[in-house]
Amino acid sequence: MTGQQVIEEMRKKGCRITKQRKLIVDIIMNNEFNSCKEIYYGVIKEDPTVGMATVYRMINQLEEMNVIRRIEKIEVVR
Repeated sequence: MTGQQVIEEMRKKGCRITKQRKLIVDIIMNNEFNSCKEIYYGVIKEDPTVGMATVYRMINQLEEMNVIRRIEKIEVVR
């Protein structure tokens, strides 16, 4: 799925498409990240006015839409 397709799906579901939401979708869809914080840092490089809560809400929305999936990272302690 492309960023534009995600935006269209959001629009169909009645979401307002703000500049910040579009930026977050574009950054998520065009890069690989290992954590939500990495996504946040990628976003604020482009627009420092975007808050962490906005990024987390968008991540949750994309999860609900089955666009992205969070995975738990488990480390073995030796």
